[in-house]
Amino acid sequence: MDSIVILENLFGLNGKTALVTGGATGIGRMAAKGLAAAGARVFIVSRKGYLCETVAKEINDLKFAGSVVGFGGNLGSEDGINALIAEVKSRTDRLDILMNNAGRTWGAPLGVFPYPAWEKIMSLNVTGMFHLTQGLIDLLSSSGTAEDPSRIVNVGSVMGEIPMGDGAYSYAMSKSAVHQMTRILAKELADRNITVNALAPGPFRSGMTKFAIGSDSGSERIGKRVPAQRVGRPEDIAACILFLCGYGGSYVTGSVIPVSGGINVTTGPSIFGED
Repeated sequence: MDSIVILENLFGLNGKTALVTGGATGIGRMAAKGLAAAGARVFIVSRKGYLCETVAKEINDLKFAGSVVGFGGNLGSEDGINALIAEVKSRTDRLDILMNNAGRTWGAPLGVFPYPAWEKIMSLNVTGMFHLTQGLIDLLSSSGTAEDPSRIVNVGSVMGEIPMGDGAYSYAMSKSAVHQMTRILAKELADRNITVNALAPGPFRSGMTKFAIGSDSGSERIGKRVPAQRVGRPEDIAACILFLCGYGGSYVTGSVIPVSGGINVTTGPSIFGED
């Protein structure tokens, strides 16, 4: 079989419709570009609707096989979630891919970490993700089949995998909750023709990490701390999302894929090794 046909069959997304929350920046934007390149029609949403519209135009100007539409949506409240669900349903009668990427963080030292940082982070990173997903299950289920299920991809973090607070305690614990939510929903939605998986990224350039790796020098410095000796690239996210959302990923559910350059398996120094 022709290699191009093989790749299209495994990873092509022509005719698919996707929703990426937090899709205007960082990992969401990386994923949106990959989905559009593979032929999907992609909705990107965030609180800054104007930014989503701008980014959609920038991606569409690349003349990919698919297209991107940007608009505003707020996952930080029940009313905002319900409004976004209604908006999505007004724009499409099918949804093949939901990428739950929207999130926020909060950093402060242990001992003075503020009480409000928990509700603010959990309400978006966990509660918002769950209720948006719950509100779109019927649309996802009706779009999927046993042979080609609909896909949910949640964005967790390597900080939800390993014991590292690093001053972002509520963020790290919210991402652990995202990983467990992924496993639970994978079990409960399998018979509704929906797979549920998660990515657990390490350091990637984004608005959230700009303070540390927003510059080339910062990226190089942080990259040296990663076993793979670099920070993540956009292609690392795009490749994972195309695997999980393409036909080739249809038999995978309940997985949390580490996209962290080996941080997920980093341990302490050798106990019995040589000095």
